[in-house]
Amino acid sequence: MDITKRFHRIIAIYFQLQGRSVVKAQDLADRFDVSLRTIYRDMRALEQAGIPIYGEAGTGYSLSEGYKLAPASFTKEEILSLAASEKLMQKFVDQDMFRNFSTAIAKVRSFLRYSDKSNIMQLEENMWMSSPNFMFNEKVPEALSILFEGITLRKIIDMEYRAVMSDEANTRKIEPVGIFHESNFWYFIAYCHLRQEHRQFRIDRIQKISRTDEPFRKEHKPLSHYIERNDSRPITTIRIGVERTIAHYMEWERMHFGFACEETQGKEVLMTFQSNAPIEEFARWYLRFADRARIIEPDTLKQCVRDILQNITI
Repeated sequence: MDITKRFHRIIAIYFQLQGRSVVKAQDLADRFDVSLRTIYRDMRALEQAGIPIYGEAGTGYSLSEGYKLAPASFTKEEILSLAASEKLMQKFVDQDMFRNFSTAIAKVRSFLRYSDKSNIMQLEENMWMSSPNFMFNEKVPEALSILFEGITLRKIIDMEYRAVMSDEANTRKIEPVGIFHESNFWYFIAYCHLRQEHRQFRIDRIQKISRTDEPFRKEHKPLSHYIERNDSRPITTIRIGVERTIAHYMEWERMHFGFACEETQGKEVLMTFQSNAPIEEFARWYLRFADRARIIEPDTLKQCVRDILQNITI
C-alpha cells in the first residue's frame, strides 16, 4: 500500500467533510477512484485520530456541528489558483456573484503570509481575461445569485423571461432545479408554473427576477435527470468533408454538434457527428465553411442547406 498516497487522500477527505454538510461515501469513492471499502477504512482512520464524524446509512458522513481545525496553510500552487479562479469567476458569472466571490477570496487572503500575497498580486497583474457581454443581461446583475438562492432555500422565483422566438417578455413563476454552463451560455432547468412542466431556460434572456418566500410546491429530481432527458433527443449521423487548411477552425464549436471522430484523406478531413441538434441549426453552422467543405450525408442536411441558400437575397 502506498502510505503517502493514502495519507494525502485521508487529508483530502477531511477537507471535503469540513467544506460540506454531508458527504456520501460513493461520491468520495468516485472522486478518489477507490472502492467503498477503502473509503470506510479511511473514515475509521479519521475517527481514530479524534475527528468527530457521524454517519447515517443512506445519507452520508458529517462532522459534528461546530468542529473546525485552525485555518490550514496553503501550498504555492493552491495560492496561485486563488488568483486564477478569481479571474475566471469575473468572466463566467454575473456581477452580483462575482462581488460575493471577491469578498470570500479577500477573507481567505487575510490568512496568507506577506510573500504569498505578493505572489498573487504578481500573477494578477499579468493575467487578463475578456468577458463576453452576451452571457448575461446587464440589467439583471443578480440573476445567478437569486437562482442559487431559490435552489438552496427551495423558494419559488418570479421572473420576466423573453423566449428566443418572442419580442416581449412574459411573467413566470418557477421552481429552479439546477444550473449548467454549455456552449458559452448559462442555462437552468426549472419547473414552470405557466407551462406546468420542467423547462430549460437561458439566463441572459431573463429581463427581471426576484425570489419569493413561497416554498416549492413540487419535489424535483437532480439536475442530471433533466439534462439526460434533453440528451435523449433523436441522434442524426452527419458526415462532412472539409479542406485540411480550414478544418482546425471548426474545432471550437464542433463538440456542440456531437463531433464523434475525424479521418484525414489527402487534402481533406472527413468529420463524423452524432448530432441531436436540429438539422437547421447544424446547416447554419456548416454554411460558415461551406465554400471549403462538402456534405457526404444525410440528404436532409443537403436539402436544408439548399433551402437556406435559396432564400438568400443579395
